[in-house]
Amino acid sequence: MRKVLCWCIALMLGMTVCGADLYVSRSNGKKKGPGTKEAPYRAISDAVSKAQPGDTIHVAAGTYTGKLGASEIVIDKAVTIIGGYSEDFSVRDVVQYPVLIQPVNDKNDTKGIGLLTLNPPAGAGPDLVIDGLVIDQSYMNSYHDVKGKPEGVETGMWLEPPAKGSKDKFASAKSYSIYKPTANRFEGNIIIRNCVIANAGNYGINISHFKGDVKILNNIFIACRMESCDVANSNAQTGAVTCEFANNTVLFTWSRTNDLGDMGYGFRCREKVTSNIHHNIFGLNVFTGVGNDKGDPRTKNISLDNNVFFLNKKSDVTVVKSPSILHLMVDAEEFEDMVDFPGMESVEDNVSLKDPAAFKGRINEAYLTAFLNASYSEKLDYDENSPANLFRAALGMNKVGKITTKVSMYGNRYPLADAYKLFGALSEYGAQPVK
Repeated sequence: MRKVLCWCIALMLGMTVCGADLYVSRSNGKKKGPGTKEAPYRAISDAVSKAQPGDTIHVAAGTYTGKLGASEIVIDKAVTIIGGYSEDFSVRDVVQYPVLIQPVNDKNDTKGIGLLTLNPPAGAGPDLVIDGLVIDQSYMNSYHDVKGKPEGVETGMWLEPPAKGSKDKFASAKSYSIYKPTANRFEGNIIIRNCVIANAGNYGINISHFKGDVKILNNIFIACRMESCDVANSNAQTGAVTCEFANNTVLFTWSRTNDLGDMGYGFRCREKVTSNIHHNIFGLNVFTGVGNDKGDPRTKNISLDNNVFFLNKKSDVTVVKSPSILHLMVDAEEFEDMVDFPGMESVEDNVSLKDPAAFKGRINEAYLTAFLNASYSEKLDYDENSPANLFRAALGMNKVGKITTKVSMYGNRYPLADAYKLFGALSEYGAQPVK
């Protein structure tokens, strides 16, 4: 009764719901809890199953899985999950005491669409908050033993399923790191902050929201595939969803395919969403830092202010001048002209990084060097007069050749230890140290 009364008062006053505090420790917890500091739950899923909307779940350092060791953890209530605590919960430091969602390849047969799937009940509710988790797919992915393996880089290239490396039981899993399904009709706010999202086999964050604010704040996105972040509106009403994407560091977003020719967006703007993109770092993405090239721009409301861009391979931003003209490439020096384009409400004070030395000692140098030199090539081996082709022709069959492809690097594992170093790389932009 107290919980219901508290929730009603909070909703009337526009406040966050007051709730209980629950605790989780992989090393010291038990399934039955009862979820106190002294007797925590052992798994995040155990705490979520016992929690009520508005409760806060505090998680100590460790590696966590879903039920029965599955790769997917489902958050089916509007709760707050805060990671990065020491074993006794006396200290919080997301780097020193990481809460790892880090499935292994042997568990790929238990995967869901997302590693962390947000699926709260339909209708209004308190905020759903994910704060200070490290979601890393690098040991879930399958990498080639030798192909596409530059000097000094930990692995070979990421392998598109169904291919798999010789040491792996399963092919790579095309899972989103954080996922909210289109069918979900939750109308509260979603906040994701202070997280590290690394080596995603599919988008880093893929959220389809029905109504409310989505805030993606102070996160590291590193070596995700296709798109680092995508927030869509599943409601027919334009403006029902707003997205603030701020103080994030987004680096090395890889393309969909290993020819480096399709996708590779840091953040992609979607139809019917009001997007406020500010104080981020967008660098070293295969396609572009920010993509505004999907859907009708007239249904968008985009503010793109005070961001840093550098060394994105195709361009810093792609825009749509009309629904039928796509992929206009724009670099930071030309940003002011974008304010005349449909959907672009504000474009101010974005800059190109002038001194790459700011990242010295923070970006893995071997990975950076290989990425800057990344290339793809094809070689056709075709001899129309070869004995095999002459024989095929005599039988009325088409002559054939062989295409050999070569890629120097694609989606290789980025070392997680180096990802942590990106917090605070620039004092006014990107993810800052978590306090």
